[in-house]
Amino acid sequence: MTNKEIKELLKLVSELDLREVNIKNKEFQIKIRTDKDHPAQVVSGGAPAMVQAAPVVSAAAAPAAPVAPAGQETSAQEETNYIEIKSPMVGTFYRSSSPDKPPFVQVGDTIAKGDVVCIIEAMKLFNEIESEVSGKIVKVLVDDSTPSEYDQVLFLVEPS
Repeated sequence: MTNKEIKELLKLVSELDLREVNIKNKEFQIKIRTDKDHPAQVVSGGAPAMVQAAPVVSAAAAPAAPVAPAGQETSAQEETNYIEIKSPMVGTFYRSSSPDKPPFVQVGDTIAKGDVVCIIEAMKLFNEIESEVSGKIVKVLVDDSTPSEYDQVLFLVEPS
């Protein structure tokens, strides 16, 4: 199950006001539970022989306020023309594959649909986040090695 499919599933559970959804097959297991205290929680696992708990995702929680790196300020008017690349999960945001490697993308870089723009680490699993749009990176909204929330805007892209 892809991150996009999980995101869509969370939206559907929220829209339908479901209390619990369980999906299990040979490759993974995902369980989404909602209650008053925690609007939506996701617990997923790997193969049946090695079940892991995934991060808790709150679908109704507002994303954390984005943190813009110093010297990269854009007016709110300009930002409305940009496409957002959002985090498909809760985890730790990394701009590069390792500390000694250059970032996947930087401000001013041109990206194509499917290009890896960052990594989100969740439960010791490193998930490459691919762009769903083509264009030019105009702003990086999250600092390297910091926590990211589900649906938090990571990058602003000027469409090409």
